[in-house]
Amino acid sequence: MEFRHLRCFTVLAEELHFGRAAQRLAMTQPPLSMAIQQLEADVGARLFERNSRGVALTPAGLAFLPRAQALLEQAALAAREARDVGQGLAGQLQIGFAGTVLYRGLPQVLREFAAAHPKLRLALRELSSSEQLVELVHDRLDLGFVHTTRVPAGFSQILVSSQPFMACLPASHPLAKKRKLPLQALKEESFAIVMRVVSPDYHDRILAACADAGFEPALGFELRHWLSVVSVIAQGLGVGLVPAALQQAGLPGVVFLPLEQPLAPYDTHCLWRTGRDQSALGAFLAAVQRAAAPA
Repeated sequence: MEFRHLRCFTVLAEELHFGRAAQRLAMTQPPLSMAIQQLEADVGARLFERNSRGVALTPAGLAFLPRAQALLEQAALAAREARDVGQGLAGQLQIGFAGTVLYRGLPQVLREFAAAHPKLRLALRELSSSEQLVELVHDRLDLGFVHTTRVPAGFSQILVSSQPFMACLPASHPLAKKRKLPLQALKEESFAIVMRVVSPDYHDRILAACADAGFEPALGFELRHWLSVVSVIAQGLGVGLVPAALQQAGLPGVVFLPLEQPLAPYDTHCLWRTGRDQSALGAFLAAVQRAAAPA
């Protein structure tokens, strides 16, 4: 049984006239008659009554018609879905992200992409930069939003955002009303910081900045998330150096102060395997590129 035979059958069932049906199908009547005969042979029953007064569906034809229409609709749907996937308009992407990206870069990309590609499902997983690198290398993520300069070989990247580090203090701290803060002013404080296993680049960078300012910080809290760092500071349990985007978290009880000697910025990169053949990935990367920080 061929789909072209089903198409001929459904059109003839609608028209009940060989001439009009053949015209709609852009064919002549003899091939249409042959297609109907072949379909009837495959089905094992007469589907039309033909007489001098015209064409009519037999009981078998009436029973067969809705099933034939459903088969054609399912075939058309399957073709549309395959075409959409091939063109990057449908399917699924596995995306990793570090938590601070929710405050800088990722939301605008997701809004733009969802509006343009409603059939594409985005499965998002919050992971540290180190965890994302492992998942990317093992092809368990299509792309990731990471904070690291340690890019594996064979991967490409887009700089999504670049932001300064700021001193984060409890609102009740004696230095909280300063306009700018020398890092050395925090040498006697207990620091809250992200764990090195979670973000080795930025853990080491903060310790190096303190060393350059002439002190080794006392690490009171080593935490998995930047937001946890800010939360601890809001409770008056320490101070920290955090990305500026965390001001948007709106946690009460903390202040963010610029540093007199700025640190190297906190960069967010979108990372993916170079040459990965996936149309949906290319469409998403185009949205990332449009939202990315100027070079």
